[in-house]
Amino acid sequence: MVFGRAERRRKQAVEPVTLKILVAGGFGVGKTTLVGSVSEIKPLRTEEQLSEAGRPVDDTAGVEGKHTTTVAMDFGRITLREDLVLYLFGTPGQDRFWFLWDELATGALGAVVLADTRRLEDSFAAIDYFERRGIPFTVAVNCFEGAERYPAETVREALDLDPEVSVVDCDARIKDSARDVLIEVVQHALRMSEEQREPALS
Repeated sequence: MVFGRAERRRKQAVEPVTLKILVAGGFGVGKTTLVGSVSEIKPLRTEEQLSEAGRPVDDTAGVEGKHTTTVAMDFGRITLREDLVLYLFGTPGQDRFWFLWDELATGALGAVVLADTRRLEDSFAAIDYFERRGIPFTVAVNCFEGAERYPAETVREALDLDPEVSVVDCDARIKDSARDVLIEVVQHALRMSEEQREPALS
């Protein structure tokens, strides 16, 4: 009898849905920080020290205090609900590592594009990438100390975003703030998926 009850409990346990989310953006915008702040496991990081050899190709303008860089990816995991787990993949920010993006993007439900209002132009490459591949994304403005704050519509116009793209503020260092961004990405991706299905059903 005891074995029977335990067996029933195992059958009632919910098998979680796992979704893949990318965290992208320019060099030094806070991708590693966001993945690390929200991950419930010790995040995998592939950071290396910036070298003299890389200085001619690594643009550190605006992030002069940064001494490391992601050379492959960051990886973390967060359980949003008992039945929903997100696997997070932080992309490398420098141009010379963009060849890794196609592999990381395979099977992704959606993406976060982290932005810094002091260097908004660094977001264009990631935005273009996801737009071309039809991957839903949310722009999350990482609120750095000393950075100017702007309304979401101002950021949207500056980045020439489509109306359906969400623009939110966040602090990548704070778990709840980063979690809210990920929830917005999932909700946005599901809305886009439903909208794409509706014409096919009509």
